[in-house]
Amino acid sequence: MNNWLKANGIHLAIIGFFIIICFVYFSPVLQGKAPAQSDVLQAKATATEIMQYKEKDGKGPLWTNQMFGGMPTYQIWVQHPLNVATYVINFIKAVLPDPVDAVLLYLLGAYLLFCVLKVNPWLAAAGAIAFAFTSYNFIILAPGHSNKALAIAFCPPIIAGVILTLRGRYWLGASLTALFLAVEIRSNHIQMTYYLMIALLIFIGIEVYHAYKDKKLAGFGRAIAFLAVAMMLSFMVNASKLWTTYEYGQESNRGKSNLTTDAAEEKNGLSKEYAYGWSQGVGESFTFLIPNLYGGSSGTRLDDKSNVFKAASGIGLAPDQALGLTQQMPVYWGEKSITSGPYYFGAIICFLFVFGLFIVKSRFKWWILSVTILFMLLSFGKNFPLISDLFFEYFPLYNKFRAVESILAMVGLMVPILAIIAVKEAYTAGLDQKYLIKRLTWSAAITGGFTLLVALMPTALFSFTNSGNQQLLEGLTQAFQNNNGLAQSIIDALIKDRADLARTDALRTLLFIAIAYALIWAFLTKKMTVHVAVILLGAAILIDMWQIDRRYLNNDNFATKSDLKDYFKPREVDSFISADTDPDFRVLDLSISTFQDASASAFHKTIGGYHAAKLKRFQELIDNQFTKSINQDALDMLNTKYIITQDPQTQSVKMTRNPTAAGHAWIVPSVQIVKDADQEMQAISSFDPKKEAIVDQQYEKLIDTKNVGADPTASIKLDSYHPDHLVYSYSAPRDIIVVFSEIYYDKGWNMYVDNVKKPYFRADYVLRAAQLEAGNHKVEFKFEPVSYYLGEKISLVGSVLLIAALAFAVYSENKKKKLAV
Repeated sequence: MNNWLKANGIHLAIIGFFIIICFVYFSPVLQGKAPAQSDVLQAKATATEIMQYKEKDGKGPLWTNQMFGGMPTYQIWVQHPLNVATYVINFIKAVLPDPVDAVLLYLLGAYLLFCVLKVNPWLAAAGAIAFAFTSYNFIILAPGHSNKALAIAFCPPIIAGVILTLRGRYWLGASLTALFLAVEIRSNHIQMTYYLMIALLIFIGIEVYHAYKDKKLAGFGRAIAFLAVAMMLSFMVNASKLWTTYEYGQESNRGKSNLTTDAAEEKNGLSKEYAYGWSQGVGESFTFLIPNLYGGSSGTRLDDKSNVFKAASGIGLAPDQALGLTQQMPVYWGEKSITSGPYYFGAIICFLFVFGLFIVKSRFKWWILSVTILFMLLSFGKNFPLISDLFFEYFPLYNKFRAVESILAMVGLMVPILAIIAVKEAYTAGLDQKYLIKRLTWSAAITGGFTLLVALMPTALFSFTNSGNQQLLEGLTQAFQNNNGLAQSIIDALIKDRADLARTDALRTLLFIAIAYALIWAFLTKKMTVHVAVILLGAAILIDMWQIDRRYLNNDNFATKSDLKDYFKPREVDSFISADTDPDFRVLDLSISTFQDASASAFHKTIGGYHAAKLKRFQELIDNQFTKSINQDALDMLNTKYIITQDPQTQSVKMTRNPTAAGHAWIVPSVQIVKDADQEMQAISSFDPKKEAIVDQQYEKLIDTKNVGADPTASIKLDSYHPDHLVYSYSAPRDIIVVFSEIYYDKGWNMYVDNVKKPYFRADYVLRAAQLEAGNHKVEFKFEPVSYYLGEKISLVGSVLLIAALAFAVYSENKKKKLAV
C-alpha cells in the first residue's frame, strides 16, 4: 500500500488540488446553496407528472401528458436500471454537488488524456485546467446544460482509451473506451457525441495512412477490431437509450415532414434556418484570444462610467434617465440573436497553440489542426455556408442538430492539447535552443502583435456594429423626437464603449502572453527549472481562465435550495384548476409564451410547454392551428378544459372554462376519409370533433363504416388514469367509432379490449381512435415500447460484458506488471 501511495502520490495530490479549486470556485455549495439554472427549473416543471408517479410507483412512467398533449419521456427523464452507466452517473451525482461534478469530471478526464499522452503530471494538470475552464464549458453550466457538460467531460478519456488501444494495450484501452463511451452516450447529449465521432473518424483516418505507410497494418487492424468491439459494447449498454431515441427521433421535429403543402416545412430533419440559428461569426472567432472583443454576453450592461452615459447626460437627460438609456444599449455586437458569452480558449493557450504549430512534428498535430479548421468552418453555419451546407445536405444525421456553433466545444479541447504538447516538446524533444526561442518569439509576435493592434486601434480592425445598428439608430431617432443628430451621438458613444471593452481585454491578453513567453523562455535558457516554470504556467492559465469564467458563472448564479424548490409558485387560477378532480384534461395558458415556456407544466397537463424535440405532428398542429389564431375545434378535440389569459393593461390573470371540450373519449357518428396529411390538416381547421372523425385513407381498412353509427344509449368513460395505462369502459348496442383525446404514437401504445390486443388508428391528425364492437366492454391503452423493454435486456447483457472486460483488463495489466518485475 505504501509503495502504491508513493508511486501515485503526485497524481493524488493533483486530484486533491482539482477538488479544492472546484469547491473554491463554487463555494456557495458549501453553504447549502444550489445553482439557479433556468433550463433545470424548466426541466423539473416538464417532469412534474413523471416524478409524481415515480414517488407513487417506485419507477417513472415512459409517457407523460404534462406537455404538448402527451409525449414519451425518453428525452425528459427515464430510468435505465439495467444500464451500468446509469449507476456510474448516479454515483457521481450522489457524491458531488452540481455543478462541482461536471467541472471535476472535465479536469479528471482531461488529466487522464494528458497522462496517456505521456505529459509530465504538473503540465498535464495545467492542460486539464486549460480545457476544463474554457469559457463555454462554464457558460453552459449557468442555465443547467448538465447533460451537454457531462458529454463534453467524457470526450478526453474516450480519446485516451482510443490512443491506448492503438498503442497496443488492447484490453485496457478498449475496455476504457467502452466504459467512457457508454457513460458518454448515457449522458444523453447525442450532438456532442456525434461531434466527437467525427473527430475520431479523422484521427483513425490519419492513423490508417501511417499504418499503411509504416507497414504496420496487422497491429493496427487488431487495435481497430478491439475498438469496434468496444463501440458495439457501449451501444449494447445503451441499447434502450439509443433505440428509443432513434425511434422517437423519426416521429419528432427532427424527423420527416408529414405535410407537403407548407413550403417552409423541412422535409427531413430540422430546417436550415433553425439549425443555423446560432452560428459563430467569422470575426467572432477572435474571442478565442480576446474575450470581450465582441462585447461579451447579450446581458452585458454599461454603467454610469460609460461613454453612453456621458453622452446621454450631455444632451440634457436626468441622471436616472441617462442610466436607464445606458443600460438598454446592446454591448454585444455580433449577429447572434442572443448569447451567454464568448468562446474563450485562453490567452496563454492560444499563444502556445501557435507555438505548437511551429515546433510539434508528430502526426497528432495534423489531426488537431484538421479537426480545428473543419469544426471552425462548420461552426460558422449561415455566416460561411459553403462547408456547412455540404454537411447539412449530405452528411448522415448532421441536419438533426441545431446551434451549430456548439461544435466549438470540441475545438476547445483540440487547442489545449496542441498547446500542452508544444510545451512538452520544448523540453523533451531535444530541439535546438535557438530554434525554439525563435519560434517562441514568432508565436508571441503573431498573437501578441494582433492583440496590441486591437489595443492601440480597435476601430481600424473592427466596426463594432452589426446589422441591427440602423434599426437601433432609427429607434433612438424616434425616441429623441426625430433628432437624428442626438441619436447618432449615442450610437457613436456606444461604439466607443464597445471598443474600450475590446481594448481593455486586449491589454489583459497581452499581459498573459508576456507572462507565458517569459516562463517558457526562462526554462529554455536554463534561468528557471522546468518544474517551477510548468507550475507557474499552470497557475497563470488558471488565473486567466478563472477571471473570465467568473463573468458568466459566479456566486450570483446560486440560490437557496428552498427557493429553488418552490420556484414556480401557483397563482390563484392554477390552484383553482388543480382542485378539479378530473384526472385527465388539458389547459391552454395564454398568459405565458405558450409553446416556449414550461412553467404551466409545473401545475397542469398543458397543450403547450417547452421541449427541443417534440412530436413532429404536434408541432405541425401548433404551426397550423394555434400560431396565427387559436382554432377552437382543435382545442376541443384535445380536451382543453380551461383557458388562462392575461389582461395586457392590468396584467391580471383570469381563467375561463371551455364548455365545448370534447372530453376523454367520445363516440362519433361519422368518419371523413381523406387522402393524406395535407387534407387531414385542412379538414380539422373547421369541423365538429364530436360529430365526425377525420381519418387518413391508410387506416380505412380498419373501419367498417357500414356497421357503425351513433346511438343515444351508447356511452364511454375513463375509469382510471395512469400516464402509461388508461382504462375505459363502454356500452353500445352496435359497433361504434370512438375518438380518444390522447396523442397518437404507435411506437409503443397498444390497445386491449377485454385483455385482447386490438388495432386502433389515428384520427384528427394527432389523436387515437378505434372501431369497437357492440356490447359492454373494457378498453385499455398500455404504453409498452419494445424499444425500451427489449433494449433494457440488451443493456443488461452489455453491462455484464463491459464489467467482465474491465475486470480482465485490470487482471492483464497487473499480470504484466508482475512479469516486468
